[in-house]
Amino acid sequence: MALTDTAIRKAAPHDKPYKLSDGGGMYLEVMPTGAKYWRLKYRMAGKEKRFALGVYPMVSLASARQGREEARKLLVQGVDPSAARQEAKQAKAEVIALAADTFETVGREWMSRQEVADVTANKTRWILETFLFPEIGSRPISEITPRELLAALRKIEESGKLETAKRAKIKAGQIFRYAVLEGKVKTDPTTSLRGALKPPKNRHHAAITDPVQVGELLRAIDGFTGQPVTLAALKLAPLVFVRPGELRQAEWTEIDLDGAMWRIPPERMKMNAAHLVPLSKQVLMILRELHPLTGTGRYVFPGLRSASRPISENTVNAALRRLGYSNDEMTGHGFRSLAATRLNEMGWNSDAIERQLAHAESNKVREAYTHAAQYLDERKRMMQAWADYLGALCAGNKVIAIMQKAG
Repeated sequence: MALTDTAIRKAAPHDKPYKLSDGGGMYLEVMPTGAKYWRLKYRMAGKEKRFALGVYPMVSLASARQGREEARKLLVQGVDPSAARQEAKQAKAEVIALAADTFETVGREWMSRQEVADVTANKTRWILETFLFPEIGSRPISEITPRELLAALRKIEESGKLETAKRAKIKAGQIFRYAVLEGKVKTDPTTSLRGALKPPKNRHHAAITDPVQVGELLRAIDGFTGQPVTLAALKLAPLVFVRPGELRQAEWTEIDLDGAMWRIPPERMKMNAAHLVPLSKQVLMILRELHPLTGTGRYVFPGLRSASRPISENTVNAALRRLGYSNDEMTGHGFRSLAATRLNEMGWNSDAIERQLAHAESNKVREAYTHAAQYLDERKRMMQAWADYLGALCAGNKVIAIMQKAG
């Protein structure tokens, strides 16, 4: 006999659960607690099974019957309603999970798995947080189309930052390829954007390399009247010719004044490999004069506002501007070009120069040679000779022979 709404409402709980049948395998199970559950009994592959249709009164008699009919239609098609429901739940969970995988979420997950130098990681984070996350970071990564990504990249391009737009596209591609491997997306949309951006112009860091002009620059640096920390960084830049970021982030714990060596850890190097910088007598003198001022802190060149941070990346360039050198004449990075040009012209071993510049070496035999102890000795001689040469130019002497290797 079919159930009625009145009979269901009046069904009182007993000491044990009992059932009220509605026909077609559907029944209402009344629990001792008073709870009432709609169930459907059916057989699948010769096995008796139960299918939950809901809880009364949230699911009415009419709704429960509708659920029964839908389940029976599946049974006619040979589909187990319990399995179908489980698959639907799984599909819904996957949709929710994909929606939660935004470009920013996946991007930060990808960044956390990268083993790169700090300088590279910081550059990547800056590109993503400044340009891509604000534009597409909140979007589910699986829904981002090539045109949508291109719009974000062209926004960077339109601001004149062609190189940054190129790098942003590369980083986005790396994130999407990671997402493909993790099953979060099926394809990498950046593959459709080949040739879509304007190629960046080749940029060369402005550098003074003429010996007479180098002497004038060094004398101008000696006459700098700004902050002592800035002056020390300016003086050291041409003597050690490391990258500007490596110079400004120098830490006292890395520097061995007695052993005349600066050991830069791999996490601060562009190539993620430790780098040795032999310190000339001139460099040691500058550092010893600076030590009473900043030696109790972490950084050799602490910032003016906070000693917990190094000087800014623009400090040396700004000082050069104060000295009257435009961005088209000389930059902090230009001291590396200056050293590379003059050292090569003066006959120093190109391997020693490249190693001291911390450039990548693809030839493994040459790379092994550059790490040899006797080779480090040659670099020590080169760095002292280089400091002596700069001192001669600063004094107005056109000394060339001093640059030649001993012996």
